[in-house]
Amino acid sequence: MPHSPGDPPGGPHVGPPGSPPAGSPGRGAGRQPLDETFLALPLRQLADAALGRARALGVTHADFRFERVRAAGWRLRDARPAGSADTTRTGYAVRVVHRGAWGFASGVDGTPEAAVLVAEQAVAMAELSARVLAAGSGAGAADAVELADEPVHGERTWVSAYDINPFEVPEAEKTALLAEWSARLLGAEGVSHTDASLLTVQENKFYADTAGTVTTQQRVRLQPQLTAVAVTDGGEFESMRTLAPPVGRGWEYLLGTGWDWDDELARIPGLLAEKLRAPSVDPGVHDLVIDPSNLWLTIHESVGHATELDRALGYEAAYAGTSFATPDQLGTLRYGSPLMNVTGDRTAEHGLATIGYDDEGVRAQSWDLVREGVLVGYQLDRRIARLTGMGRSNGCAHADSPAHVPLQRMANVSLAPAPGGPGTEELISGVDRGIYLVGDRSWSIDMQRYNFQFTQQRAYEIRGGQLRGQLRDVAYQGITPEFWGSMDAVGGPGTYVLGGAFNCGKAQPGQVAAVSHGCPAARFRGVSVLNTAREAGRS
Repeated sequence: MPHSPGDPPGGPHVGPPGSPPAGSPGRGAGRQPLDETFLALPLRQLADAALGRARALGVTHADFRFERVRAAGWRLRDARPAGSADTTRTGYAVRVVHRGAWGFASGVDGTPEAAVLVAEQAVAMAELSARVLAAGSGAGAADAVELADEPVHGERTWVSAYDINPFEVPEAEKTALLAEWSARLLGAEGVSHTDASLLTVQENKFYADTAGTVTTQQRVRLQPQLTAVAVTDGGEFESMRTLAPPVGRGWEYLLGTGWDWDDELARIPGLLAEKLRAPSVDPGVHDLVIDPSNLWLTIHESVGHATELDRALGYEAAYAGTSFATPDQLGTLRYGSPLMNVTGDRTAEHGLATIGYDDEGVRAQSWDLVREGVLVGYQLDRRIARLTGMGRSNGCAHADSPAHVPLQRMANVSLAPAPGGPGTEELISGVDRGIYLVGDRSWSIDMQRYNFQFTQQRAYEIRGGQLRGQLRDVAYQGITPEFWGSMDAVGGPGTYVLGGAFNCGKAQPGQVAAVSHGCPAARFRGVSVLNTAREAGRS
């Protein structure tokens, strides 16, 4: 296994600790069967009743979505239980387009009669909305809801790639593993406290629409995390968190498929001790080499959210802002250097946003968002695609609950590696004075996805193309197109890692979604670096 920067003998090695060597295959993830307890629910009876009633009422379009989402989590503090939760949300929703307006209603009563009532409520809402639109602006025709065309897919099933369903693993086994990992860290010199957690989700969805698409899907995902904390006698403290990303895998992930936990846990105490005694950064303009364990979050905030077309059109303004990447700049906006190639992808294996079909019956796709540094695409749902004349939706509709309307949510948005590109050590060798950043920590970005600031788990000084040890109090700032425009080298496939966010928030009422971001290591020239301790008045 590769060694981490700052680790003892064997010399420094760059790259994400715990990750398999480049080209190393893990266990093949098999396609598991659909959950029989979900299939035993009256899915088709409810769909037939709801859609039949909607058709009878003359709707232009109707879809029915039944969801069962189970989420469970455990947390240990210093190897002792500190909390747990296990919840299941079950219900269904009917959405219609009628008289040029949306209608939506949801329910939990699993009888055909109740499903008919829910469909009637959705149609009644659409009728009311149509009257309000007509009486308001007088622009009812211009505001009319229309959906982009989508081929009818017939009946389809899809299950995400995993080997062992975490919900089939006894709770005692899960907490015992977290406790054992915590005990390893606590037994190391200099570790004062630990925090360990595991989040798991199984999401089952049944979708049917009046066009004839019927999909049944199952997704499993999880996020394990461990944090070690060191506290000195003088009250000074630092922390170090594992870099293992959340993934669309099963329990096998914690057993070593896709990540070497033994390797990473063995390194954390030494890395934490080095961080605690590291010098504070000299602020100013620095060249940066950014590891994928940090860069994924910059992609998420400055590219992923910025290329959501509903946001770029202003529909998110009241919550998390809009976007500088407006549609009038499509095909012309210089987003970054010519080395920047970013895709939206709902098909990536083990991706958190990977699906077979979205919540509007659109088949999963992969497409370009930024090509050779130029904005060339957006993330779409069927309504936004038709409204803006962008053709077919690329399958980004998602609702996190049967009680919520599907929104345009983020795909797996990823920066492509350079074919035959350099390794991380070669990227570092091209920096005379700079910093190598590893792991994500805090973030801040403005309401147009334009000005941002990020921190990291570890920062290493680079001098003369060599790592010189860790630094503290590092934050980097940038303006999105200037930052990506400063990228002068992109790592090869051997540096590529799929990171991501287990819970990304959007909309009002708020919804959460999981999303992955793959990227290689990359080098950026002339980036502004702050000393956070000085900025906070602590030094």
